[in-house]
Amino acid sequence: MSDQPLFSSRNPWFSISVGVTAGIAVLAAIIGLIWLPLAQPDLKLSGIWDAICSAAGVPRVTSQPNSIQPDFKTSDVVMTSEMLTKPSQVSIGRGATLAQRCAICHGPQGVSDANSPNLAGQFAAVTYKELNDFKAGARVNVVMSPFAATMSNQDMLDVAAYYAYLPRVPSSNLDLKLAAPQIVTTGAPMRNIAPCGSCHGDVDNKAGSPWLGGQSAVYIKAQLQAFASGIRRNDISQQMRNIARQMTAEEIDQVARYYEAQP
Repeated sequence: MSDQPLFSSRNPWFSISVGVTAGIAVLAAIIGLIWLPLAQPDLKLSGIWDAICSAAGVPRVTSQPNSIQPDFKTSDVVMTSEMLTKPSQVSIGRGATLAQRCAICHGPQGVSDANSPNLAGQFAAVTYKELNDFKAGARVNVVMSPFAATMSNQDMLDVAAYYAYLPRVPSSNLDLKLAAPQIVTTGAPMRNIAPCGSCHGDVDNKAGSPWLGGQSAVYIKAQLQAFASGIRRNDISQQMRNIARQMTAEEIDQVARYYEAQP
């Protein structure tokens, strides 16, 4: 047996194995960090270093000094979980007076017979946000936009407080036996669609998400179609537009019918 150390540069087998391993590592690095990123036609890279950073997952800094702003007005309302949860009795009473001019569409008790949204029992933050968006032009409607344009911030707070104070009333199409569709309970993960119930109350409620139970199926369907087409775009961070675009026509119908039948 040779007395020559195993891990020694004088051992030819050790030198060859180290050289082969290093060569494979260098070749793999060149292919994975440089050649493959540069070979992608849709990935715009400025050079080798950019390709290495892209493959390594390092965010690239664009040369544009300013972010691109949308060419339409966006909602500027900041939503919080505690927003408008403790209104005063004075605010509710004043809101009841202001809401009389809303009754023609939303009903004298906040329940509509004209496929307008039911506002009775709606979260105050939701009503307040939508009124703000109508006033600012982030959401446009031929009826609501002129109404909201004349309202002060206190008016919107009071109206929202009043409607939140009213009890929720089931729609005339109440059907508690109607099973919740899959899109409501589990969503569609492969299409990046979260369950409707995770934001709108069946499972949990997120700040700014309206309570949908008892809403008109015609109204819900129309809003989902508006989000999908981009006609309505006052959703913060585009969450509803991204979801509605992925929904099928059948899923939109199922969601609309289900929520109309709920309390």
